[in-house]
Amino acid sequence: MKKVAILGGGVAGMSAAHELIERGYEVSVYEFKSIPGGKARSMPFVGSGTDGRKDLPGEHGFRLFPRFYRHVIDTLKRIPYEKGTVYDNLMEVTRLDIATYTAPLLPLLAKIEFNLDNFLVVIKDLFDNGLGLSMEDMEQYGRKLWQIMTSCDERIREEYNLIDWWNFIEADKQSPAFQKIFAGFTKTLVACQSKIANTQTVGPVAVQMTLDITTPGTSFVRLLNGPTNDKWVNPWLTYLRDRGVDYHLAAKVVSIDCVDGVIRSAKVTEHGKTFEVKADYYIAAFPVEVMGKFVTESMLQADPSLAGVQKLVDSVAWMNGIQYYLKKDLPITHGHVIYLDAPWSLTSVSQKQFWPDVDLSAYGDGTVKGVLSVDISDWDAPGILFGKSATLCTAEEIKAEVWAQMKLSLNVDGAVILEDDVLHSFFLDTDIQFENPDHACTNMEPLLINRIDTWEDRPEADTAIPNLFLAADYVRTNTNLATMEGANEAARRAVNAILKQDGSTEEPCEIWEMYTFELGHIDLLKPFHHHDKRRFEKGLPWDGKVF
Repeated sequence: MKKVAILGGGVAGMSAAHELIERGYEVSVYEFKSIPGGKARSMPFVGSGTDGRKDLPGEHGFRLFPRFYRHVIDTLKRIPYEKGTVYDNLMEVTRLDIATYTAPLLPLLAKIEFNLDNFLVVIKDLFDNGLGLSMEDMEQYGRKLWQIMTSCDERIREEYNLIDWWNFIEADKQSPAFQKIFAGFTKTLVACQSKIANTQTVGPVAVQMTLDITTPGTSFVRLLNGPTNDKWVNPWLTYLRDRGVDYHLAAKVVSIDCVDGVIRSAKVTEHGKTFEVKADYYIAAFPVEVMGKFVTESMLQADPSLAGVQKLVDSVAWMNGIQYYLKKDLPITHGHVIYLDAPWSLTSVSQKQFWPDVDLSAYGDGTVKGVLSVDISDWDAPGILFGKSATLCTAEEIKAEVWAQMKLSLNVDGAVILEDDVLHSFFLDTDIQFENPDHACTNMEPLLINRIDTWEDRPEADTAIPNLFLAADYVRTNTNLATMEGANEAARRAVNAILKQDGSTEEPCEIWEMYTFELGHIDLLKPFHHHDKRRFEKGLPWDGKVF
């Protein structure tokens, strides 16, 4: 039985372990943190539980599962949970609301059924939207989405990788409302300014999410019905260990030893002792800013393309969460709220409504009734209370600033949704570290952003080092986005590369095409793609035609 050492135990590492253990490999995983799951993990608000109650649930950031996800959804269906699987713990949302400083919440349907009322809501959302968008704005955005939909893969990968989203949609020529909404959403989506994010990534995702929101059927996004580790990660870890995975927590990888073009071992520190891990194959499942530090000169000699990983180390931004524990539950809306005018690019979800079987009285001091989980996607813009960026604020200031921005967005036109006396306590992601009070805070887990002209820097899952494989969201994937889906797909690609290298007869992991924009599994756009491919090969621009 061949042995595989997986260095890193987040979604990518656990996904790789899942696929390998089911194919008969001996698998060990080494995770730096004391809680499994990487960025996806939920975590306890340590010390908040009293009189035998559990600590309140916190998280790095809320989890969501868009309709277009394929790889991670397949994995959820294969993790046992009680009488079913973890997939059964997903719940649909029905709304995606937009909050501004000047108008009441604008509700958008997240799930559309075939009926006249919902059809009229869609029309109103699109054309009488209350966001200041003109018909010209809508038409311009529609034209640009159509261009993405009808462009060939080669043009998207090679040409649009070199164009930032702002310039692609010609935001300079459009209204301030257009710029705020259609250019500004990249900050919420990928924690990246539209003048930096490449169209190869943003374009297909924007099209897919627009189609998923406006196409009848299941909701465009789903959530778990409780804290992530309770409903997904811990059952997953139990399954992996039951199958034989040797999963180590609080195990820090110190170095990876490459000699004569082959990985000889990895050094790991666990329980205060440092030891060598030896295996037939090694999967590096670290985020890019960590992996960059492990790339040595001997690795670069064996595979010069790994220099691209080092270049990507700076292609990261911050997207971290804060949870507000409330004395009474405030559902706000049955889904997410995007705070369009909030300078810190906030998105929130009120979680208790999606946690029907979670008794919050069993947590904390027993008085918490609701949890408002908020993602902060802009840590550099000045806030409205202190005039400072989030990076320069204390934890208390971040709490006050985010709360104030939400109040200003929700309490509009006489509505009072958020009141100060409803706030019980808060929890800021522990990845935000305040090591020196006189300097900016640091972030232990930033997020990869796909800047323009970075595709060439991103490696494949297999390397020129025959026993080293990569599984992380910076790896080239069809998903092409720093998400759980991208991490899961990268893990599958790494496992498939091991199977090939090993000469295994086991069935390879399934890899899905993404962003195909099919209607009822029919590729109506295929003629457009063929036409555009011919034009691209001749060096001609996109024209949106069939012939």
